[in-house]
Amino acid sequence: MTAVHKTRAAAHAVGRRSAPPPESDVGRPRTGRRRRTAVLTPWLFLAAPLTLLVMFTYLPVADMIGYSFTDWDGVSPTRSYVGAENYTDLVTRSARFEVFLVSGFYLAASVAQIALALYFATVLSFDTRFRNLFKGLLFFPYLINGVAVGFVFLYFFQPDGTLDTLLRLIGVDGKHLWLGDPDLANPSLAGVSVWRFMGLNMVLFLGAIQSIPPHLYEAAQLDGANRWQQFRHVIAPSIKPVISLSFILAVSGSLAVFEIPYIMTGGANGTETFVIQTVKLAFQFDKVGLASASAVVLLVLILLITWVQRRLIPEERVELS
Repeated sequence: MTAVHKTRAAAHAVGRRSAPPPESDVGRPRTGRRRRTAVLTPWLFLAAPLTLLVMFTYLPVADMIGYSFTDWDGVSPTRSYVGAENYTDLVTRSARFEVFLVSGFYLAASVAQIALALYFATVLSFDTRFRNLFKGLLFFPYLINGVAVGFVFLYFFQPDGTLDTLLRLIGVDGKHLWLGDPDLANPSLAGVSVWRFMGLNMVLFLGAIQSIPPHLYEAAQLDGANRWQQFRHVIAPSIKPVISLSFILAVSGSLAVFEIPYIMTGGANGTETFVIQTVKLAFQFDKVGLASASAVVLLVLILLITWVQRRLIPEERVELS
């Protein structure tokens, strides 16, 4: 064998030894399986809540919209299609929308409720004695069942009851019809809603305030800012999104008030709200079709007002640094 042949043979041998092994396809199916698992896992966790959401929210809403175009009485196995007659009945009777005036009392109470919640959240966010005790006391009313709250305040507002006794201690005599006088009934009921829901707003504000970096307070103190100035220039701008959300919930909640006035007065003495009127149409006058149309109108109205609020008060990202 010549030197040339020996050199070629040696090169081929080195090439065989140095050539990379063929790529294995063993890892590819495993990688694809992991990718599919990563995609499917979140949906497996969401399957149960999404199923419950569709079954108990979206399907009932779809049925309600369907009932709003019928004359169903809620009992009869048959129902007739009446088109937009129920909606025409609602629009042409202005008395059905006069009950929204009652919502004004609850809207005013919601503003007072947000102001009080913001005040207590700000005070309790600083180093205050027994602040954990006060947090619990203020939040506790929200944990009580609405029916129990209604019955408790029925005794509280009785003529010559607890409230009149307390007023007598400070020199205010006389028996007041807190739930019987149309001029006093709605403010009294709105006051109950303030007492019950202020703790929820306070917790929301408190959580937002506690997320503010401490060095912002330190910088404000170095600049000589007092508590009010810290609230105005540090706390309020930092929790503005939460305050906006609270106002949106306040407006939608004031339009859909039901529990407290229904339990305490049943809608009597000028305390009837739109939701109470809708419930009476369905279960007292057996007009489920008309009541469904009324509920659809309320739903559309709340969505519209929420959209307008979001347009007027756009969502802002607050950089806390």
